[in-house]
Amino acid sequence: MTLPEPVAVGVEALYEDDDLLVLCKPSGLLCVPGRGPDKQDCLSARAQQRWPGALIVHRLDQATSGLVLMARHIDAQRRLSHAFAERQVHKRYQAVVQGLLGTADGNWSEIDLPIAADWERRPLRVIDHAVGKPSLTRWRALAHDAAAQTTRIELEPITGRTHQLRVHLAAIGHPILGDALYADAATLAQAPRLLLHASHLAFAHPTTREQVALEWAADF
Repeated sequence: MTLPEPVAVGVEALYEDDDLLVLCKPSGLLCVPGRGPDKQDCLSARAQQRWPGALIVHRLDQATSGLVLMARHIDAQRRLSHAFAERQVHKRYQAVVQGLLGTADGNWSEIDLPIAADWERRPLRVIDHAVGKPSLTRWRALAHDAAAQTTRIELEPITGRTHQLRVHLAAIGHPILGDALYADAATLAQAPRLLLHASHLAFAHPTTREQVALEWAADF
C-alpha cells in the first residue's frame, strides 16, 4: 500500500534575507526528515517549499520549540556552520522545571557534567565521568511557582551536546516538565509538551558581519 504524501503546512519566518532564514519551529516538528513515510514532514521540508534551496545549519530536538537558523545558499551554510562550531552563535532557552531551583536574583550558575551516549538505550544520553564529553550549561532562575513547585529558568548552553539541557537538568534533580525521555512519570504528566523553548539567537551575519539578535517568547 502506498501511503499519501504528508501535507505540510506553512512555517513562520521571524527573519529572512538573501542569505539566511530564522524560523519559528513548533514543538513536535522534526527539523529534518526521519525514517519512514510518516516522518517526512519537517521544518526543512516546509522551508524548502517556500524558499527553494534552504539548508539546515543546526537543529532542535523534535519536542523543543524555538528559533532555528537556516541558510539560503551553500556559502552562507558554510559560514554559519563554522560560527556554530566556533561557539560564535549565542543561544538562550527558557524552560519550566520540577522543584524550586535557585533564587531569582539574576545571577547565573553552571552545570558542568560530562555527557555520553547511552548505547543500550539510544538515543538517550547519560552523565558519564569516565568517557563523557565535557558539557557546560549556564542557568538562572527567573520565577518560582510555589503552589506548583516549579521554576521557570533561562538556559545558555556553552557546549552543544545532544539533549544537553534536558540531561543536565535531570541530573541535578530538576527535570523539565513534559520531558518524555528524562523526567519521571509525575513530571512528564505536568505538561502536555516539553516545556523547553529556544527563545534567543544572536550571531554575526555571514555576509555583512553585522550583529543579528532575535527573540521569540515561549508560549508556556
